[in-house]
Amino acid sequence: MSDPKIRWQIARCAALLMYNREESEYFTAKRKAARRFGLNPRHNPKDLPSNREIREQVQVLADLHEGERRLEDLRAMRLDALRLLRRLEPWRPRLIGSVLTGHVRHGSDIDIHVFADTLDPIAAVFDDLGLEYQIEHKRVIKHGQERLFTHLHARERFPIELTIYASDKANHPFKSSITGKTIERASARELEALLLSEEPGIDLEGEIERLESHVDLFVLYRLLLLPLENVKQSPTHHPEGDALYHSLQVFELARDARPWDQEFLLAALLHDVGKGIDRSDHVAAALASLEGAITDRTAFLIGHHMEAHAYRDGELGARARRRLTESEDFEDLLLLQELDRRGRRPGVVVCSVDEALEFIQAMPE
Repeated sequence: MSDPKIRWQIARCAALLMYNREESEYFTAKRKAARRFGLNPRHNPKDLPSNREIREQVQVLADLHEGERRLEDLRAMRLDALRLLRRLEPWRPRLIGSVLTGHVRHGSDIDIHVFADTLDPIAAVFDDLGLEYQIEHKRVIKHGQERLFTHLHARERFPIELTIYASDKANHPFKSSITGKTIERASARELEALLLSEEPGIDLEGEIERLESHVDLFVLYRLLLLPLENVKQSPTHHPEGDALYHSLQVFELARDARPWDQEFLLAALLHDVGKGIDRSDHVAAALASLEGAITDRTAFLIGHHMEAHAYRDGELGARARRRLTESEDFEDLLLLQELDRRGRRPGVVVCSVDEALEFIQAMPE
């Protein structure tokens, strides 16, 4: 007979494994959890919790650790999903998973099913959006049958996973691995209705229009940052290594110093993006590539950060010194220069590009 206490403990342990991203599959998580309590999952199947029980515990952890941020992310993810569903309309896209049901947590994907007999038109949509993506062909054996699934993985503010099925599967009743029932799905129109029911005053068209322009900027930032990983620097001046690692160190220092200042954080993160374009004049290259994509204040900080080094070292001419000191952003420029010089330590733990951009994008404007 099943022991409710043991089931709850295994569910909680499995949920923790999944919440911490140590495991991604319910099947594996519950069996690993069972073994931690000294149970053989093959001999004690009745003591194993259902996928639904584990999901409920994952949600408890998400509510505990993420609080209001989880609800803000859910709203943002649904708006991102609506934007994608509209772009993919010819291929009858359907939103599924935690973004639809509301069971999101940090790191959740926007999961969408699309129905097309070739991958090319789907990939073309992501090319038009300026998004990098990876194609995964995954073999799954279930009930003795082998099936091949095609996934497209991409990222804007949040991770995106598209599963591409043949066009004749559009009305197929897919089963949920959690509930065993027909999976919940939503078209663009159904998602619009859901958003309006939860927030009756929402201006959907305004939100999508704002998202189109706002997301494109962060796609640009990401495309400019990623090549910096291949920009190796002088070990004399930059013992930490490549330009991306340096930029992320400066961002982390800026986040500690000015966690509320979006313009300053962008300047810290993007100050060296020109090195991936033209190392002979990386400041001019950065400003040219970011023209129209950053505020005047951020542009000032990026555009003069090298002069700030010369100012600190006493190597800047009198006219240039006067021009800098008369700026209302002079003190901020000196802070950026200080962080730029401090962000050169080997072995420092930093966040990823996506995590840095997520943090900045989530800030109130």
